[in-house]
Amino acid sequence: MIVQHGRCWRAVAVAWFVGISACVVASPAHAQGVEAPFTQRPKVEVALGAWISSGETRWAHNASGSSALFGNPTSKLIYQDHSTNIAELTVKVPIGSKLFGRINIGGASGGGGTLTDNDYLAADGGNPSSVTASNLSGNTTFYLNLDGGMRLHTFADQRGWIDGIVGFQYWYQQYQAYGVSQVTCTNAGATVVIDPGPPAQTLCNPGASPISTSVLAITNTSSWYSIRAGGQVEYQLTRYLGLQGSVALNPLSILNNKDIHHLRSDLQQNPSFSMLGIGIGGDADVGIKVMIVRNLFFNLGYRVWWNQTYTGTLTGYPVGAASASFPLTQFQSLRHGTTFGLNFTF
Repeated sequence: MIVQHGRCWRAVAVAWFVGISACVVASPAHAQGVEAPFTQRPKVEVALGAWISSGETRWAHNASGSSALFGNPTSKLIYQDHSTNIAELTVKVPIGSKLFGRINIGGASGGGGTLTDNDYLAADGGNPSSVTASNLSGNTTFYLNLDGGMRLHTFADQRGWIDGIVGFQYWYQQYQAYGVSQVTCTNAGATVVIDPGPPAQTLCNPGASPISTSVLAITNTSSWYSIRAGGQVEYQLTRYLGLQGSVALNPLSILNNKDIHHLRSDLQQNPSFSMLGIGIGGDADVGIKVMIVRNLFFNLGYRVWWNQTYTGTLTGYPVGAASASFPLTQFQSLRHGTTFGLNFTF
């Protein structure tokens, strides 16, 4: 389902970008009596903004090759957060008449959410044998974009432009999950012995009491390192109102993820699991730009970021035994929400 959403927003973003560009190119050279909103001289731009976002990280692995008892996937964890309010700073500096450099940095701490942990046994034929839920609190998000760009096209009367960009993105997220409550425990989950022990262990216990939400259960930390390339467009409808948008594709994204399962005495604690993967992704922004006074603008828009692995490995670190590796069948990060801020040029 999420993959389908990813395809949808990418298609919408690209269509918007192409449509706006085509419409602007086809429009008259300038509106009668409207002063050209831009000057010829490239300007330094400084923007302070916020991203009111929601996010989701999900990962799954397949350990069925190690035991006929396990399903495929063997485990799937879904972290969903909301109200993660990110503050960001962007500085764009011209280099000559056509080139520029840009740095964009943002971060947040806070927001709530839910972790759903699904475990699968072969006996349940693809349905989860155990489902638990935990509360997310104390989430942390940080990102850094370093881009270089070139002016590809300037519209008539300096009313707007199209830029091409290439750059690097670092995207860090950490989730802390508190408490554990059993949502589902099938007969197989409660009776199939997955570890002979001693003591013998089953996947779940339907009569288990919930663990308090004051107890830290899992810490998940993901870092994406991405090469990106794309384009940006801006066009002034009037001197005071403009449209803007950008699309960037990440043809190469490298994932480094670590999980600490604080309540698992059979797993080491730093980390309990590590994941390495290679994937792809993309970013898209659309919005409006309103001039408040000369050289000071208010921006309002919507942003989507998405990364997903297409290959990867999960390694578990048990206590008193050698580490074991399994295929990482899915790892996906998604973040989206409303953006707004002030942009100053000089």
